[in-house]
Amino acid sequence: MYIIRLIQFFNPFARPLLLALAIATVFACSREKEVPPPTSSLFRVPTHFPPMHYNNPKNPFSEEGVLLGRSLFYDESLSSNNLISCASCHHQANAFSDPGKALSEGVYGRLSERNSPALFNLAWNTSFMWDGGVNHIEIMPVAPFVNPNEMNISMREVIERVKANQDYRLAFKKAFGIDEINDKWILYALAQFMSVMISDNSKYDKYIKGQEDFTASELKGLKLFNTHCASCHKPPLFTDFSFRNNGLQNPVLDSGRFRITQDPSDIGKFKVPSLRNSALTWPYMHDGQLQSLADVVEHYASLDNNTPLLDTDLKKNIVLNEEEKADLLAFLETLTDYEFINNPMFSKPN
Repeated sequence: MYIIRLIQFFNPFARPLLLALAIATVFACSREKEVPPPTSSLFRVPTHFPPMHYNNPKNPFSEEGVLLGRSLFYDESLSSNNLISCASCHHQANAFSDPGKALSEGVYGRLSERNSPALFNLAWNTSFMWDGGVNHIEIMPVAPFVNPNEMNISMREVIERVKANQDYRLAFKKAFGIDEINDKWILYALAQFMSVMISDNSKYDKYIKGQEDFTASELKGLKLFNTHCASCHKPPLFTDFSFRNNGLQNPVLDSGRFRITQDPSDIGKFKVPSLRNSALTWPYMHDGQLQSLADVVEHYASLDNNTPLLDTDLKKNIVLNEEEKADLLAFLETLTDYEFINNPMFSKPN
C-alpha cells in the first residue's frame, strides 16, 4: 500500500479526507488491462552500490519511458499557473537541488515550507520528503503536484492536460502501449526517469575503484569522516535513510517526523540526507539555515550535548581543529559527481 502524507499542508480536520482523496485519485483510472513495456538494460545498479529498493515488475525501464518521464519532469504546464515544473526547484547543475534558496518558490511566488532536497539515487530511497511522509517513488510526485505552495494542481487536472497534448498521447503509446492515459502511467513514467538519475562517478567512486588517488588532505578527511560521520551518512550512498534529531530544529515551527508518526520521540527528527554532491546543494538542513558546508561542519563540532531529544550518535563530542575541518571539507568535495550534473540524459528536452 502506498502512503502519502500531506498533513503539513492542510487543516487537521480535513487531513483524513484529503489523504483518502489523494490515494483514490492516484488509482482512480488504473482498472484497464496492464500492458508492461519492454524490458530494458537502461537502468543499471552500480557495482559498489547495494541492491536498489524500488522494484516493480509492472514498470520495467525503457528508453521511451525514461524520456517520457523526463518531459513530464520539465513540463511547466503541469502547474496551476503553467510556470512551475519539477525542474523549477530541482536544477541539474546543482544535483537537482535549488541552490541558494532556503525555501523554493512555487506558483504565484508562494514559498515552500522546507528546503528542496537534491534528487539522485532515488531508487534506493525507502521514503521521501524530510519527514518521510511519502513511502514510494511512484507516489512521490503527487505531493508537489497538489501542494498549494508548489505546483498547486490536482492529479485529475494533470491527467487532463497530459491527455490534451498530442505529443504526450503518442509518447505514452510508444512507452507503455496504451491508448488511455491515466495517473498510474504518468507516475510510472516519472518513476522511471527519477530512478535512472544515478550519481556514482565522483572522485570518491573512482578512488574506491582504484581509478584515481586522493590527496593527503582528502585521505585525512576520509579518515575523519569514517570516525565522525559515517554512522549516519553511510557509504556508498552516504545516508542510512534514518530520521534523526541533529540539534538544529525548532520543533515549534516544524516538528519533523512527529507530523507523520505522532510519536513524541520523533519531535525534531528529519531524514538524513545523502552527502553526495553536497558541495553543490547549499543552503543546508531541512530549513536551509546553514549557508555553507563549513557552517555544517562547525555546527556538528560545537553541538550542545544537552540539547533535548538530540540523537544518541551526536552526543559524542566531535573535536576538530582548523586543519581537520579543512581536511573534512576536502573529502566532502570528492563526493561531487560532475558527470551526473552534466549528463544530457537528465537535461531539459530540446
